[in-house]
Amino acid sequence: MALMNLDAGEHDDEPEELWAKFDVLNIACGGHAGDAASMARVVAWCVRAGRVIGAHPSYPDRPGFGRRTLAIEPDALAGSVAEQCAALAEVARRHDRAVVYVKPHGALYHDANKLPALARAVVTAAAAALGDDITVIGPPTGALREAAATRGVGYASEGFADRRMRPDGGLVPRSEPGALLTDPAEAAAQARLLADRVDTICCHADTPGALAIAGAVHEALHG
Repeated sequence: MALMNLDAGEHDDEPEELWAKFDVLNIACGGHAGDAASMARVVAWCVRAGRVIGAHPSYPDRPGFGRRTLAIEPDALAGSVAEQCAALAEVARRHDRAVVYVKPHGALYHDANKLPALARAVVTAAAAALGDDITVIGPPTGALREAAATRGVGYASEGFADRRMRPDGGLVPRSEPGALLTDPAEAAAQARLLADRVDTICCHADTPGALAIAGAVHEALHG
């Protein structure tokens, strides 16, 4: 059965009740959101609750929340991703915990999966900062999966319960009407369809009705 993952630490008002619905929390580490205080809060909760810690690096774009493509050289991107991952790793280290997963955020997720140079930059930087025992979370096929295989790190294919998907498996852009699934029952149904096709299923903390959606998806996948 697919694990559930949440992109966490992006907003100050995220409730722990939401976090508790997920197996893996990918923690924003400064590129688009997150700071030392928010990372410390989520990591400490993961330790208490026995959840797995992931890193959620992005383009260095706080004003755009990492949801726009940046013109950045792969070496510069690698430096930013490594810095973000290292910051989270340091917080986790204080709790004697490792960062096990890494999932690019927003525009970087999609751009890196299309462009091998960006994919290599993300995977190489994350592995340098976190070690080669990480597992990269990304789309079922594409440059991210290939870069992970080349580096020799793990890979978890991902689907989304709260985003409308195209027939080819891509996501409908957030700018288009109906891109978000806000009906908990519809999100749960999509999660059930995806469960045997992917390794992990994501919901977002900022989707309207996120807690109800997460609860319905959790019930659908874990009972």
